[in-house]
Amino acid sequence: MADYVITGAKGQLGTEMCKLLDSKGIKYAAFGSDTMDITNAEQTMNVIKAERPKVIFHCAAFTAVDAAEDEKKQLNWQVNVDGTQNVVAAAKTVGATMVYISTDYVFDGTNQGEYADDAATNPKNEYGRAKLAGEEAVCQTLDKYYIVRTSWVFGQYGHNFVYTMLRLAESHDKLTVVNDQVGRPTWTYTLANFMLYLIQHDCDYGTYQLSNENSCSWYEFAKEILKDKPVDVEPVTSEQYPQKVYRPRHSIMSLQKAEATGFKIPTWEEALNEFLNEID
Repeated sequence: MADYVITGAKGQLGTEMCKLLDSKGIKYAAFGSDTMDITNAEQTMNVIKAERPKVIFHCAAFTAVDAAEDEKKQLNWQVNVDGTQNVVAAAKTVGATMVYISTDYVFDGTNQGEYADDAATNPKNEYGRAKLAGEEAVCQTLDKYYIVRTSWVFGQYGHNFVYTMLRLAESHDKLTVVNDQVGRPTWTYTLANFMLYLIQHDCDYGTYQLSNENSCSWYEFAKEILKDKPVDVEPVTSEQYPQKVYRPRHSIMSLQKAEATGFKIPTWEEALNEFLNEID
């Protein structure tokens, strides 16, 4: 039995969460899809009932946004909706508090200001629709929950934009990156700390939004990532760099509610520089 359970423990955020709890000497039980397949309702219920956790950090997710639109559309729904519903049912059975990770893609990206946590949602791609349905499964079933929306996630474990830029810079002397999609980058270390902070400080239940402070375009993000590399980074428009899936043009989420808890949020520039120093 463990007070804390982590789903998706082998993913980018789940691995970061395990590392954080280890550093604090907190005991937990961690499950990847090989030990708890969240799309299997019976297995999920049995595992959670055996552990009887006080808290479930639900980090498991299908995050391949392009694939979710067509060839992996069914898997996207199975993991992000059906899987979440299975974890929610198990959490309700044992009375656990659930921390569910969502996304800025629940918004359409047409707002020129910041999206408040209670702003109207309007997802424009399959990934965003599935994550919103996951949010609804959580808030319609549980009383004790935290929904944490985040965006532009990068970290030490798994695939992300920072690693992609660093890899491309090794074989290219010029890169083009879109300059008309704006948002907030998020370091997994900051996100994991906030998830734990909500629990340890008995923060009010509900929906929060957490990314690092300040905002930027993907071009500006790339420029900062590669500032010490011998590569030119040039801006292009979304029209010049067509993608299969609609991505919000302006998805800056308000951090006001997260800040009101007393949690100190580093800027994305500070977070990125610390991360790059760690992996250097």
